Amino acid sequence: MLVYLDTSALAKWYLNEAGSDLFVGWIQQQDDVHISSLTATEMRCLLARRKRMGDISSELEHQIFAAFMDDIECGHLSRHALSDQHAMAAIELINQLSQHALRTLDAMHLAIARSIGAQAIATSDHVMASAAESLQLKIIQFS
Repeated sequence: MLVYLDTSALAKWYLNEAGSDLFVGWIQQQDDVHISSLTATEMRCLLARRKRMGDISSELEHQIFAAFMDDIECGHLSRHALSDQHAMAAIELINQLSQHALRTLDAMHLAIARSIGAQAIATSDHVMASAAESLQLKIIQFS
C-alpha cells in the first residue's frame, strides 16, 4: 500500500511529541513511505518555528534537518517533486471538499498524494484526515 506522510505525522519521527511512540513503531515497520518537496519545506519551517519558540536549540534544529535530508538521500523517504498541476489539483480539491476547512498546504499534500497513487495518508491533523477520508483514502492517524 502506497502511504503518503503528512508533515504533522512525520515530525513525530524527529521530535518527541504526543504520538511519537506510536509513529516510531509504525514507521519502523514500513518499507516504502512517500513525501514531497512540500514536506521538506514544511519540515524546515516547523524546525525554525520550534527554535524561535525555544523548544529546541539552533544546534538541534540543524541536526534534525540534516537527519531528515539524509533520510531522503538514503531512500528511507521517497520524495516527489512539486508541479503546477498539483496547485491546480489543490484548487479543485478545495472546491470539491468545501465542507472541510481545508488549508492551502493540506490541499496541496492531498493533490500530491492522489497524483502519486497513494492509497493512505499518515497524519496527525484531524482536518487533513477528514478530507482524505472523503477522498476514499485510508487514514493512519497519529494524534
